[in-house]
Amino acid sequence: MRNLKVLLADDEQTIREGFKHLFDWEKHGCSIIGEASDGQEALEKIETLHPDIVIIDISMPVLTGLEVIAKIKKQGLKTAFVIVSGYDDFSYCQEALRLRVEAYLLKPVNFDELSDLVDRLKIKLGEMDMLEDAPASSTDRKLIRDMTDYLNNHLDEEISLKILGEVFYLTPNYISRVFRDELGVNYLSYLTHLRIEKAKELLARTDMGIAEISEAAGFNDYRVFTKVFKRYENVPPTQFRKYMRNNS
Repeated sequence: MRNLKVLLADDEQTIREGFKHLFDWEKHGCSIIGEASDGQEALEKIETLHPDIVIIDISMPVLTGLEVIAKIKKQGLKTAFVIVSGYDDFSYCQEALRLRVEAYLLKPVNFDELSDLVDRLKIKLGEMDMLEDAPASSTDRKLIRDMTDYLNNHLDEEISLKILGEVFYLTPNYISRVFRDELGVNYLSYLTHLRIEKAKELLARTDMGIAEISEAAGFNDYRVFTKVFKRYENVPPTQFRKYMRNNS
């Protein structure tokens, strides 16, 4: 999988330096391609450099982070935005959801949480690359598509690497390598990603209870489901459903 390009936008230099030096971007298949200290500079650099991921402060001079995101979204650029903020304010979270921001992280940022987030973005952007490059797909890329179809149809079941290997007549080690090479993440991370996406669809489109959705998405315990969902989407399932209903 290609390296992802990352832009850091924060008016505090110490925050930008922290992101650059306290997180191992290279280990996660990413590289920092630029920085911005105000919203206008961030907007111009995004338009020029076309980063895959932008980590942006919500409160900056000239243009706020939300204003920058709104302007870029209107242009149709395929940029994944991660908001960082010192404000634990649900109204900001709601606006972030409306703009389809990937995550809302509170300062000081938990780098374990950032690690999980980067893995999720690698999955999402890797899937987009596969769709755009469909005619020239490799054998491994076609295998990923076939396995994804199978997983989506069996999310309510136990789907270990061993079970998937038996279905596709492949060794667990081989399947694990294919996921790592094609999407940049391990199999379990990808499976969790699919389960959360399934849960989001059910929350938005059905009246199923949280426990039912948890089971349908493959989580054995609804309490675990709620915890994982909040880590992925920044809000618990009930608030996500309420927001989606109010804005559909």
